[in-house]
Amino acid sequence: MTVVPRWLLPAQLAALDGRPAGRRTARDWAADAGLFAFAVIMAIEQAAAYPPPGAEFVPGWLVAINPWVAGPACLALWWRRRFPLVLGVVMVVALSFSASSVGAAMVAGLTVAVHRPWGRAAAVSGSYLVICGYYGLFAEPPGVERPVLIASLLIMFGGPLCLGMAVRARRLLLLGLRREAEVRSREHRLELAEAQRAERERRLELAEAQRAEREHRLALREARRAERERLAREMHDVLAHRVSLLSVHAGALAYRTSQAAAGTGPPVDASEVGGTARVIQDNARLALDELRDVLAVLRDGEPAATRPQPGLADLPRLVAETEAAGQRVHYSVGDEVARQGGAGPGGSVRAQVQRTAYRTVQEGLTNARRHAPGAPVRVRIEGSPGADLVVTVDNPAAGAGGVRAEGGGAGRGLVGLGERVALDGGRLEHGVRDGVFVLSARLPWQV
Repeated sequence: MTVVPRWLLPAQLAALDGRPAGRRTARDWAADAGLFAFAVIMAIEQAAAYPPPGAEFVPGWLVAINPWVAGPACLALWWRRRFPLVLGVVMVVALSFSASSVGAAMVAGLTVAVHRPWGRAAAVSGSYLVICGYYGLFAEPPGVERPVLIASLLIMFGGPLCLGMAVRARRLLLLGLRREAEVRSREHRLELAEAQRAERERRLELAEAQRAEREHRLALREARRAERERLAREMHDVLAHRVSLLSVHAGALAYRTSQAAAGTGPPVDASEVGGTARVIQDNARLALDELRDVLAVLRDGEPAATRPQPGLADLPRLVAETEAAGQRVHYSVGDEVARQGGAGPGGSVRAQVQRTAYRTVQEGLTNARRHAPGAPVRVRIEGSPGADLVVTVDNPAAGAGGVRAEGGGAGRGLVGLGERVALDGGRLEHGVRDGVFVLSARLPWQV
């Protein structure tokens, strides 16, 4: 912001604040008018006293043209800002023929010193001094000593030269300070813009970090939820089968005992009670062992290493346990599965797929035992490498309406089993077809 009003500045400095270059300000007009008036006054005084005393050597024709040359020289001062050096050279010619042009020459010397380098200004002022020095060396004005006359001439042309050089130096200093301030201002704006950009980048990085943190928390929450669902499926698969076996054996023993007590059935001998108790004990122990493996995952975060995970090789044992509980099971394995070793420990079916197939058969047997007790169950394992491993469990439906739901937890096992099959890239289907409840899982058998 400019402290001095713009109209008080010369055009060269006012242009820095947006004023058109070369256009005079009010201060310029006042200065030009004052210098023009000074030159006119000097011309009138010199013309009235020309030739000066002691200069009788001046020819008459110079006296005659003196005022006619001085007038145009004064008028030419109005173009001094546009053509300073040209005006200075013109004044050398004018001063050579008109002593009345000395005022205009002084103004021209000042102008050249202000607007041009000091060397050119000194050459112009020196030319004026050489021309007027002729008068100082040969004129003999009365009452004026020659050293005083020469000193006066030096002051007349040296004074404007020194004053113009000082004005030029001051303006150049102001211009330099202004440019330096503009450079610093641009640098400050650049630094400010860089700081703002860095701040935006920092905020973006912070927002990105916060987003990554939120995504991490969501992923962690999702992982925990998935782990809870997986553990819930494991606990359901482990306990539902074993507890249903315990329920069947305990119910059968209670029924036989009540029939014997009522006299409507044969008495229960000790060997039968002991056998049933051993079955219950074995299944309870197996249920506790399998539950302990699941709880070990909850406690340590790592799968238990004490028991191998069940697979296709364990299906005959599962079928045998079910048959021991009094359920009729027909178990069959396809030729391709048996030939490719898919049901053996070293088979080509992935361990995770084998485990899902085992859980599918386990869930089907458990549902058949709960909802269609005593009904025959068929278990089929079919498929081929590069295609699908198909696990099918079917049994007659209980009643015309299909599977009979018992308790509020009915169907949760099938939901969990469907999620397990989907994780392996397979597809689970279940429903009643022609009075038969069919549970079928298609699992990928990769070569």
